[in-house]
Amino acid sequence: MVQIKKKKEIEAKIPDAGMSDIVFLLLLFFLVSTTIDVDTGIGLGLPEYQEEQELVPISKERLVTVNINENGDVLLNKEVIAIPQISENLKERIESKINLPSKKKLIVSIKTDRRTNYNLYIQALDQIVLAYSEVQEAYSQQVYGKALSDLTPEEKKIVIKEKVPKIISIAEPEKIN
Repeated sequence: MVQIKKKKEIEAKIPDAGMSDIVFLLLLFFLVSTTIDVDTGIGLGLPEYQEEQELVPISKERLVTVNINENGDVLLNKEVIAIPQISENLKERIESKINLPSKKKLIVSIKTDRRTNYNLYIQALDQIVLAYSEVQEAYSQQVYGKALSDLTPEEKKIVIKEKVPKIISIAEPEKIN
């Protein structure tokens, strides 16, 4: 009897020697090309350091003070006020100074106690910025007949820098009674 030998079947195999290199390159590609959303914090532009500072007296008509004590009481020029009312009260005062020269524009000073809730501070600061933004937008509509975002760079400069500049003084926290 003759035995027939079976042929050995060649197994189909994908070479995987370079697979780890490919996986590493893909991982590296995704790590480099992926952006991670990072909280950038509050976008405040700090003034540049000046060695010699000149003290300029400020009249009381030009200055609005917003104080927040540790209990969360908000005082606008020494009168207790709710945070949502800050914007409405400031808008009138900002509008009254629009046509005055830049040295007579309104200055808003915000000061907190060292133990003031940070959230209250941010809410008050937001209301101040909102008041300035709304007045800038209203001035843009009144004078140019279009939204602030639609103005030319020259027109924006006139509105933002000359007519309705945001002048906010953030004072160092201290103990407020």
